[in-house]
Amino acid sequence: MIEAIIFDVDGTLAETEELHRRAFNETFAAIGVDWFWDRDDYRELLTTTGGKERIARFLRQQKGDPAPLPIADIHKAKTERFVALMAEGEIALRPGIADLIAEAKGAGVRLAVATTTSLPNVEALCRACFGTAASEVFDVIAAGDMVAEKKPAPDVYHLALRELGLTPERAVAIEDSLNGLRAAKGAGLRCIVSPGFYTRHEEFAGADRLVGCLSELGGLAGLDLLTQVV
Repeated sequence: MIEAIIFDVDGTLAETEELHRRAFNETFAAIGVDWFWDRDDYRELLTTTGGKERIARFLRQQKGDPAPLPIADIHKAKTERFVALMAEGEIALRPGIADLIAEAKGAGVRLAVATTTSLPNVEALCRACFGTAASEVFDVIAAGDMVAEKKPAPDVYHLALRELGLTPERAVAIEDSLNGLRAAKGAGLRCIVSPGFYTRHEEFAGADRLVGCLSELGGLAGLDLLTQVV
């Protein structure tokens, strides 16, 4: 039996990316710049992991006004807006997530997060979707600002495994994107991919299983079968 499930957050636990895009655009308007990321823009920007990194990439590429504030300050304001939107009830877990987490907790399987997003975003999502602190849901939280390199580098998964005290073969990763899959595989983990709205176009060669939603897994029994494949 597997001993831990390690979840990505954005696009995996919940379909958050459209809410992130809205928070970015509302923040841009609030700071007085004429920037707007439509869905096609954002889909392309998502190939760069990390909100601050996306802003930096956009600034390198765009030909309009320079940033009126440091990137870190813009991102901080965006995070505050994102957290506020989630607190207003603008988010829900993806199908199958709640059942899998409940089953895992009942069976003593440990739960972790390995994400490029910030700790405040993880906390806000858990408050909005579970009604409790992230530490009450997950045994380990490894976030993007805790490691040197973000996905597709495996750093955040290495951190999660260290904190869990487990070797990769004793855990399974669940992701929604190609960058996440590469990070999980780089850490030696088996990885299930359930693509989200902004990642359905990606190719997931190397995924141990590809599902539309986590309800298709068959619960922990399906995960255990996955780990037994050699």
